Amino acid sequence: MPELPEVEALRGFLTGACVGKVVARTELVAFACLKTFELPLGALNGLEVDAVARRGKFVCLSVDGLWLVFHLARGGWLTWKDAMPQTPARPGRGPLALRVVFDDDSGFDLTEAGTQKRLAVYVVTRLEDVPGIATLGPDPLADDFTPAVLDAILERAGRAQLKGVLRDQRIIAGIGNAYSDEILHAARLSPFKPSNALSASERETLHAAIRSELADAVARSAGLAAKQLKGDKKLNLRVHGRAGQPCAVCGTTIAEVSFADSSLQYCPGCQTGGKLLADRRLSRLLK
Repeated sequence: MPELPEVEALRGFLTGACVGKVVARTELVAFACLKTFELPLGALNGLEVDAVARRGKFVCLSVDGLWLVFHLARGGWLTWKDAMPQTPARPGRGPLALRVVFDDDSGFDLTEAGTQKRLAVYVVTRLEDVPGIATLGPDPLADDFTPAVLDAILERAGRAQLKGVLRDQRIIAGIGNAYSDEILHAARLSPFKPSNALSASERETLHAAIRSELADAVARSAGLAAKQLKGDKKLNLRVHGRAGQPCAVCGTTIAEVSFADSSLQYCPGCQTGGKLLADRRLSRLLK
């Protein structure tokens, strides 16, 4: 799933690729991905892209007073082409969801792999009209995301586990499954630790880890083409997706906890004092 660093890189890429260009046509292929109906996609045709913004994991194209907003969800991605096909895209069973073509024949496709179709597209006059944006928590890379802000978040979360708090977009915007694993590993904290049980020094360490892990990933992704971002992300993850491999910090075998539709990875040596966390899925099978 694209998270804050990849979405920020897409924002930068699209700023250079399409700002100043006029939308020539939009082709909706997966009709279920369009979540708004007050304004048709065709309302964008003939208008110029004047800016690209990011809100959490949402990419937002400002198009002469309107906004084209999309969220790539778990299996979505953006593919840029300097020369788009001239023939209209046809609805089918393929991954293509939306095609946007500009006046110089360049453009991008939004695609979604897998059977769970969650990619979402919106055409609105205000970003606040997108429900997911209206409820976003603070951006963790914003200047006003201070240690005091994180302290308040952790206190309000009570005994909620750190992993869930970091992933909840209504609490902190932009962090997903992968970077929450990386942040907790960098902070040497268990993903199951209650949010309000952190000491003052642990809260400071967590704040520093959030900022540094995301900022470093954004810096690595800057300037990369859209097609390179997935590979760069996987290459630089230390614990997420690396179950069974040795931890690069302490050498302990990285462990995993599986859930119904996701999993988390952590280092027992760095994060849990050598203890293995219960695998919830396996525990249910053994009952």
